[in-house]
Amino acid sequence: MSTNQQRREAAKRKLERQLKARAARARRNRIIAAVATGVAVVAVIALVLIFVNQARQEAEAEAARQAKAAAEQKASEKERLDKAKAEIDDMVRKLKIPGKRTEPVPHPKPLPNPSTCKYPESAQEAAKDVDPPEQTTVPASGTVDVTIDTTAGEIGLTLDRSMAPCTVNSIVSLIEQGYYDGSSCHRLGIQGLQMLQCGDPTGTGRGGPGYTVPDEFHSKLKYGRGLVAMANTGAPNSGGGQFFLIYGSATMSDGSMLPRQYTVFGTISDTGLKTLEKVARKGLDPKSYLEYADGTAKPVLEVKFTKVSVKDD
Repeated sequence: MSTNQQRREAAKRKLERQLKARAARARRNRIIAAVATGVAVVAVIALVLIFVNQARQEAEAEAARQAKAAAEQKASEKERLDKAKAEIDDMVRKLKIPGKRTEPVPHPKPLPNPSTCKYPESAQEAAKDVDPPEQTTVPASGTVDVTIDTTAGEIGLTLDRSMAPCTVNSIVSLIEQGYYDGSSCHRLGIQGLQMLQCGDPTGTGRGGPGYTVPDEFHSKLKYGRGLVAMANTGAPNSGGGQFFLIYGSATMSDGSMLPRQYTVFGTISDTGLKTLEKVARKGLDPKSYLEYADGTAKPVLEVKFTKVSVKDD
């Protein structure tokens, strides 16, 4: 064999060795890359699982906190309701209703007869679609008999025009327009001011007829068993359609007399007083007792007006 051929053979063998070495290195690199990729994928999956698990644990912890807070709130509300019920039960046990009526005190100076009334529009939208009274020149003498049929029993009223001609005129107008039909009395007091407040079709104590009624009280007024008076917001001439029926005492929580800022416009029948006493002895609704926070609440025994009718004298 010639020297040149030997060199070619040697070169060929060397090349083959180099190609094999390159192929081996390529295989190793592919293996390393695959392993690295696999490790990276596993690492990513592991991180995702860690984050998912952490998020799940945080969500479970938050749900547990919320459940605990809700349970604590429910327990607290139950405790407050139980306490309110115990207070109400104690008030009902100690309930004393005076038997003597309070006679209405007439105006020191008789009102003009006839009287002129104004019923300006209020800022509040009417709780029920009614119009202000058409008649604004009204008599200041005579009475109007009203019968209120309720789910708790009958309540009869005698409205006195000499006490409050504009108020009586408005109440009669509202009755004739069906304003009170279907409404429920929303506020009962069994201590201090023993009364039942009615006349709001919304049942919230915030509803009115869309107009206001002028004040017709005076400095010699007295409040007490058997009288019916207009409710108001405390502002002058802010009466509307709500009134309160006094079946017992009429004092404030501190023992002082009810301020002379509520128009007395009539009296309650004996049958009506018996109905109101029955309602009072059933007590107050604990939930609204807590909401009102003034010692009054919705009555347990619902007083819903099924029919209100007027009989003029």
